[in-house]
Amino acid sequence: MKYRVLISAPYFIPVIEKYTAFFKDNDIEVVSVPVKERLEEAELLKCIEGIDGAICGDDRFTARVLENAKNLKVISKWGTGIDSIDRVEAKRLGIEVCNTPGAFTNPVSDSVMAYVLAFARQVFTMTENMRKGQWEKAMSISLCECSIGVVGVGNVGRAVLRKAKAFDMKLYGNDMVAIPAEFIAETGVRMVSLDELLEKSDFISLNTDLNPTSFHLIDAPQFLKMKKSAFLINTSRGPVICEPALCDALQNQRIAGAALDVFEVEPLPLASPLLKFSNCFLAPHNSNCSPAAWERVHESTLKNLVTVLKRHRGVRD
Repeated sequence: MKYRVLISAPYFIPVIEKYTAFFKDNDIEVVSVPVKERLEEAELLKCIEGIDGAICGDDRFTARVLENAKNLKVISKWGTGIDSIDRVEAKRLGIEVCNTPGAFTNPVSDSVMAYVLAFARQVFTMTENMRKGQWEKAMSISLCECSIGVVGVGNVGRAVLRKAKAFDMKLYGNDMVAIPAEFIAETGVRMVSLDELLEKSDFISLNTDLNPTSFHLIDAPQFLKMKKSAFLINTSRGPVICEPALCDALQNQRIAGAALDVFEVEPLPLASPLLKFSNCFLAPHNSNCSPAAWERVHESTLKNLVTVLKRHRGVRD
């Protein structure tokens, strides 16, 4: 039998032809649709009928979409985060959800440290001053003088802490689950409450999953606990930060700056007030950028897809 597979992952769509032989060998008919950043519920409802499997990005697989996906057996997420998929409904309907955990640990943690260094050494400020003809020596700091707090000590969070340790930074961590004693001994990280982390850290890196406990985890009360000299970095999920509260903190200089790779609405609207702050670095959800990592994720995503399709040969009632 032929499996109809919807491919909507933006990073996978450009390389579909590379896997033509793979699709043929595994009896897969590819269904591809135009995608800007992700497919919303209404867009998925238009194309999900008759689909056996999906290779998706951050598409909105809501309960309504899943209920209308009568043939769907597997959603193979290209990447790690599966917060846009209603996993409870998927489980109820017998639809398996797969992802590739740890896929982007290195590029994302590299991105965090790039922001840390850029802020600490005032790279962009001095560049802009020079372009304006201003010979001004900005006040920079050495990382060995600084502390970093990581919220979410999973694969990426641990990589950030290991890299920060190489710069001799003081390390703080916060997580809902117990962190292995071996890692704590290796890095010397102090696991503390969120409040203590916010109060003591010069740099705060958000590396948590998006779930009910992390939605707007950083809101107005949390900004009041941070040092006025602190920098906030988010490479996890946009809604972990309440953006109006962040804008207020930047506007009133409650923190020194922020770096955001993710946003509450993506793509970031051109009317977003975040665009006006020179001390707020912005990127288009791209901290996972790494051709080598992408290649590994292509392979893993396909493997997950085919493994489940071969196990579920029937059509769901």
